[in-house]
Amino acid sequence: MHLDTRRILGLIVATTFSLSAYADDYFWPNADYDPGIPALKEVVGHGSGERITWHRDTVRYFDALAAAAPDRIRIFRYAETWEGRELIYAVITSPENMQRIDEIKANMARLKDPRSTSKAEAEEIIASQPAVTWLSYGVHGNEISSTDAAIKTAYHLLASRGDERVADILSNTVVIIDPMQNPDGRDRFIHRFETASGLQPSPHRISAEHNEPWPNGRTNHYLFDMNRDWFIMTQPETQGRIRILQEWYPVAFVDAHEMGSDSSYYFSPEALPFNPHLAKDQTESLELFGRTNAYWFDQFGLDYYTREDYDAFYPGYGASWPSYFGGIAMTYEQASARGLVVRQYDGNEMTYRFTVRNHFITSLGTAQTVAENRGKLLQDFYQYQLTAIEEGSSERIRSYIIPAQNDQSGANKMAGLLVQQGVEVSRATSTFNACGKSYTAGSYVIDLAQPAKRFIRTMLDADVPLDADYLAEQERRRAKKIPDTIYDVTAWSLPLMMNVQTDVCNRSVSANLVAAGSGLIQPGSVSGGDGTVAYLVPWGSTAATRLLSGALQRGLKAKSSDLAFTHSGERYPAGTAIFDVADNGDDLRATLRELAHSTGADVNAVDDSWVTDGPNFGSNNVVNFNRPNVAIFWDEPTSQYSAGNTRFVIERQFDYPVTAIRTATIAEGDLGRFHVLIMPASSGDYAAVLGEKGLAKLKDWVARGGVLIGIGNANRYLADPAIDLLAIRREDAVVEHDEDGASGDEAAADDEEPPQTVAGRYLESAEDFQKLIIAEKGPPDSVAGVLAQANVDPDHWLGAGVASSLNVLVRGPDIYTPIRMDKGVNVALFPAADELLASGYMWEQNRKQLAFKPFVVAQPSGKGFVIGFTHDPTVRAYLDGLNVIFMNAILRGAAHARPVR
Repeated sequence: MHLDTRRILGLIVATTFSLSAYADDYFWPNADYDPGIPALKEVVGHGSGERITWHRDTVRYFDALAAAAPDRIRIFRYAETWEGRELIYAVITSPENMQRIDEIKANMARLKDPRSTSKAEAEEIIASQPAVTWLSYGVHGNEISSTDAAIKTAYHLLASRGDERVADILSNTVVIIDPMQNPDGRDRFIHRFETASGLQPSPHRISAEHNEPWPNGRTNHYLFDMNRDWFIMTQPETQGRIRILQEWYPVAFVDAHEMGSDSSYYFSPEALPFNPHLAKDQTESLELFGRTNAYWFDQFGLDYYTREDYDAFYPGYGASWPSYFGGIAMTYEQASARGLVVRQYDGNEMTYRFTVRNHFITSLGTAQTVAENRGKLLQDFYQYQLTAIEEGSSERIRSYIIPAQNDQSGANKMAGLLVQQGVEVSRATSTFNACGKSYTAGSYVIDLAQPAKRFIRTMLDADVPLDADYLAEQERRRAKKIPDTIYDVTAWSLPLMMNVQTDVCNRSVSANLVAAGSGLIQPGSVSGGDGTVAYLVPWGSTAATRLLSGALQRGLKAKSSDLAFTHSGERYPAGTAIFDVADNGDDLRATLRELAHSTGADVNAVDDSWVTDGPNFGSNNVVNFNRPNVAIFWDEPTSQYSAGNTRFVIERQFDYPVTAIRTATIAEGDLGRFHVLIMPASSGDYAAVLGEKGLAKLKDWVARGGVLIGIGNANRYLADPAIDLLAIRREDAVVEHDEDGASGDEAAADDEEPPQTVAGRYLESAEDFQKLIIAEKGPPDSVAGVLAQANVDPDHWLGAGVASSLNVLVRGPDIYTPIRMDKGVNVALFPAADELLASGYMWEQNRKQLAFKPFVVAQPSGKGFVIGFTHDPTVRAYLDGLNVIFMNAILRGAAHARPVR
């Protein structure tokens, strides 16, 4: 550390810390603040850590800071939540830097591209360029301390007259504070907390103020964990954040969180495994920040830990995504008070003020580290871009090509997502050849000789491998039934998740190319003039499904063929939507043209109904769509993630309304007005909440023509023999047996008392011991998250227009038996064990047991259907490749049911 810093630290050590609960000295020893800068209490009525600050008060306070010190702080609005709350960020730096803030941003953009900025020019920029530090707080709304720490950090940087680091920080850095990433979730938490509060804050975890009702404040309005939304960008909060980060390009990014109340504090370096596409100096620089934070924690007598729990493998965290444009991204975790005070396991009562202070300390420590290592971090940032281009020019994958394809809407969306995240994507304007293949106009080309190369490989490679030694350790732990340390999914390839064909090429592509745009939907069109008989919408794409959704809501009448057919020489896939002119009004063409433009679907007008192959438009293999009323189970015991993600996909990706029904009201409520009812994955017990009356209501509703759709582990309820809404059963793990068929102690029959003693045996090897201690019965080991292939039955109406092979995110332990032919149809089935794994790391036993087991089953029941998706098709709203089969279950399921109309 610099000499000045050591002098400051010496003063701190010599100081007797005043830990008065209400003094500024609690946060910083011998604090001396400029009275011209308003403290939090002057603006909102409470001091730092005394209460949990609402969103409106946070915004009000930052605006007050900007009014008091406009030469050192500016406030920017960058997004708005679903519930209408604005997201802000603050830029804090010296007056001299603030006067040239646009130049500073432009210089970071110049360092971002070595193709237009030479090394000499880069060195000249680095010599005088402040580095950007980004401090981001509260992506999980119930992780409350970080926002109040953001407030205290901003105040300290503007008002402190005793902390000599501040001048260095303001001179050598631009500090950006995003004080509240999830306003909707935070205000939800505070409302429930204050509603449950009494005369004094309760430290007892059983108290109402420490137990959030469903849904808790962690998630945003659509109940998304936005710390998993970074690369898929489904939420407006994330979209705004991605945009502004690419205006500033911070060299250091911190995502401040909270963890379990019995922990201490976590900061970098991160845990293993690291993503192999990160640069070596990025992982090494983590220690710079860790050592600074550790020093300050030592001075305050605080516990902390590093290198455990929170890894840097998955690229969708806030503490990972910024790494892929060259910064250092980190997560900081503070044990949570989840209120104003909580009693820890050892009897210590941890206050909210304590948790705020700890995040405040590391926030300043991070800014200090950037200030002291400004030149190195800027040089590393530039070097990251340089080496990325060099690697992209020389590695085996030189280019990615996204051909024009049947589901062009999926290809367009994937290309747009990449462009929005700083990837240079080109679109071919004419036919070209590359690596032995021919590609048509409209194909996308991604040259890897660009600064975003590492991000491209991370997102488009079919598999990003985990370190072999790390995997060996996980297998060792699993063998002893010690939980693995895999923190999140091990597979996330965009082409696989979106089911978009993507080719690799080992050379640069020569073609007529133009820069691709950032739009996710490219307008569709109506071809064939004014159809006198019908308009046909080929099925099999998200765009076509969006168009049908919009058409039904506008009152258009449509039908759909269960089988493929040929009309005027063109082959139309099963599921194709048919809009008869005779059944619709004069504005049919205009309405379809408008819908095609907004949804990206293509529509063909036809002047006759004659087909040369397949069913005619009036065949029994053609069903009429109704406009189904769709409802979803809401509240306990549903998983808030599954419920929210599913509702979001239907409402925001397909613009179709969904009614949320609290699960506890199902037994007494009137389901007769609904055609489709979706049961999300569960975090509790459906049987306990629904009871016998609820079960009877569901069975009667399905028998009368309802379509019940089970998502993920909701099928545990549907497939329970005592419930028997689905004729599949959840499997126990396959137990390895001895050659004589024995495994462990001989079990007594169900109707026998267990023996008091068992026969003795010799154990001749460690293998004999392992076989003896294996549980006789239990679920398979839980899978962290892999992408597995599933093959689709094209003969069932649920598979109409669906790709022959899908990629499913398999998580958890659940594996189900296939449904018998006399009960229903296995519409999508996992293939053989050596074929099913598409990406990620899966335990061998799970892979073998999952083979030939169902992903989707459909069971007729009376006039309705029960449909089970054994793994969640809407998880995180990023499995676009499953959208068609999922919406088939809703729209085509309702069309195939036969309720009394």
